[in-house]
Amino acid sequence: MDKAGLPQIPRDDEISDSMKILLLGKNGQVGWELQRSLAPLGEVIAADRNGTPDGLCGDLADLKNLALAVQQIRPDVIVNAAAYTAVDKAESEPELARTINALAAGVLAHEAEKLGGWLVHYSTDYVFDGLGKNPWLETDTLAPVNVYGQTKLEGEQRIQARCTRHLILRTSWVYGARGANFAKTMLRLAQERERLTVIDDQFGAPTGAELLADVTAHALCQVMVDSNLGGVYHLAAGGETTWHSYAQYVIAQAKQLKPELVITAGEVLPVPTSAFPTPARRPGNSRLNTSKLKSTFGLTLPLWQQGVARMLAEIL
Repeated sequence: MDKAGLPQIPRDDEISDSMKILLLGKNGQVGWELQRSLAPLGEVIAADRNGTPDGLCGDLADLKNLALAVQQIRPDVIVNAAAYTAVDKAESEPELARTINALAAGVLAHEAEKLGGWLVHYSTDYVFDGLGKNPWLETDTLAPVNVYGQTKLEGEQRIQARCTRHLILRTSWVYGARGANFAKTMLRLAQERERLTVIDDQFGAPTGAELLADVTAHALCQVMVDSNLGGVYHLAAGGETTWHSYAQYVIAQAKQLKPELVITAGEVLPVPTSAFPTPARRPGNSRLNTSKLKSTFGLTLPLWQQGVARMLAEIL
């Protein structure tokens, strides 16, 4: 921070145009936005599970070739936006989920450390037990209640143990304009059904992939100037809601943005989590306390409604 309390902008000689960034998971919701937000920082080599443009491995399930790819590219920064995110399916595929979410994270950490580089990694509120009402602090007890959460926690631990320069961003309820998301599903169902039932006892903040990507680039600039700023941070949009209230907001906002939209659903009814049994247990409390991130990096995180409204304006 400078004397005015504003975040310092790195000088050109502090972050070079020749900086090389390896981005994994380029076609995911967050990865897609990261291709844009990271571009001004240096050369971005973006990969998905099919590999890089040069044919190097980008598949987190292929640990050996993933390591070889990092060794050949020799990036200054690895940004890992790839993950196994099928929460229910992970219960029946625990080894694959662990390979992608935990073992691959460890491989990336090991390779980044050898290069003296940075590893940026995304984690989740699922590393907590989901109980209570208070927004989770970075220092709260970690106690995941499903396989997905367990593998994401192990990934965090492997990174912390193996890579000195790391930035782990825990988030929740991620959506993007690109690809499937909860809002799109609600709008489709609202046009098909006369009545919707949506869970009202899970709390969190819908967080846009665009916001995640922009904050990542901002934070990365600062940690590369001051490595002491690395570590674990919580990143989510401001405010809180339930899935039920989220659905109501989406439908109401869609009607305003597109009056000609035909909404068949006459009511959106709140129901408890128990009304929708799933293989994986879901947390009731996905609230994240973002004070550490905001104070460290000089940020203001907009209310969740702002990002959702912008996304709806883009897709409608």
